[in-house]
Amino acid sequence: MIGELGFRMRLLMAVCLLLPLLAGCDEKKQAAAPPAKPAVGVRPVAMKGVSQSFEFVGRIKAVNKVDLRARVEGFLEKVLFREGQDIKTGDLLYQIEKVQFQAQVDQAKANLASAEAEVVNAQAQYARQLELAQRQFSPQSVVDQNKATLDTSRAKVLQMRAALTQAEVNLGYTDIHSPIDGRIGRTTYTQGNLVNPSMGVLAAIVSQDPVYVLFPVSIRDLETIRETRRKEDGGIAKIDIRVRLSNGRDYPHRGVWNLTDPQVDQQTDTLIMRAIIPNPERQLTDGQFVTAAIRERQEAPRLVVPQSAVQIDQSGQYVLVVDGEHKVEQRRIQTGPRQDADIVVTSGLREGENVILDGIQKVRPGQVVQETALPTAGG
Repeated sequence: MIGELGFRMRLLMAVCLLLPLLAGCDEKKQAAAPPAKPAVGVRPVAMKGVSQSFEFVGRIKAVNKVDLRARVEGFLEKVLFREGQDIKTGDLLYQIEKVQFQAQVDQAKANLASAEAEVVNAQAQYARQLELAQRQFSPQSVVDQNKATLDTSRAKVLQMRAALTQAEVNLGYTDIHSPIDGRIGRTTYTQGNLVNPSMGVLAAIVSQDPVYVLFPVSIRDLETIRETRRKEDGGIAKIDIRVRLSNGRDYPHRGVWNLTDPQVDQQTDTLIMRAIIPNPERQLTDGQFVTAAIRERQEAPRLVVPQSAVQIDQSGQYVLVVDGEHKVEQRRIQTGPRQDADIVVTSGLREGENVILDGIQKVRPGQVVQETALPTAGG
């Protein structure tokens, strides 16, 4: 029994001594195993047809806008439109009480008729005295006095005609018509209220189609745009003005540039560019903020990479490239305009080079990676 017990004790001690040795072997095997290569997704730099584009913050402005005001004082007799209604040029919108203005017209007509009668009488008196004076039956002084009376009567006729014209104009001002096509807003005063020229705007009319888009462009950007538009043959590339709405959607109609402000704002070193753009669906509203893009009409082949591949640090923009030895390389780039999900690369890359899209955060320059080709956009 004692011998068997001693044998077991020696066996247990041998096992205890062997276990650390086996564990040490496993650790050496693990240390000797090479680290796993991080997996990354790559896509080759490609040539793509791109329209050169420059984007700016713009604002929509109506081509025509009119503030309706009362030209005479009186009570509003009728309001003949619905707020927010589309109206046409010449539509009757407001009527001011006419009675007093019609009375002024009638009075002016009566005054004119009286003045014309005075002219007839003065003309007869002058003719009679002139004939008598020629026969030496009347002194010249009477003739001169009659001539002055005739001239005064004629002047009074002119004065009465002017008063009649003014009275008729004032009567016409009691009807307020729309001077433009557009949409009318809220009415400040309703039927029965007293209005006059000092009481401000009755309502505003804003034209709807087409509209302007105005956007400030710095002198530096303007020179870049002009340089970009110059072709190798000396011609100028034609451009369109495109609009992107606040929800990120592209507006379906393209605009046409029609004005560059001749004066530069000295505080911002910018000037205003303007384009006119169709608005048949009334999607664009006066005062609305949009993104305005100046874009070439014809596409040209340019190097592009997905925007998600481009990183930014204090030194600028860069991408991570996997070279022929499967190593990560940091590449500084210069970029141009965006085109959908891609961005144009003007320098720093060559066609066919693989840029990392997936796994950027887990790799560093010089590290060996295992790359997987990602499908192209739309593929």
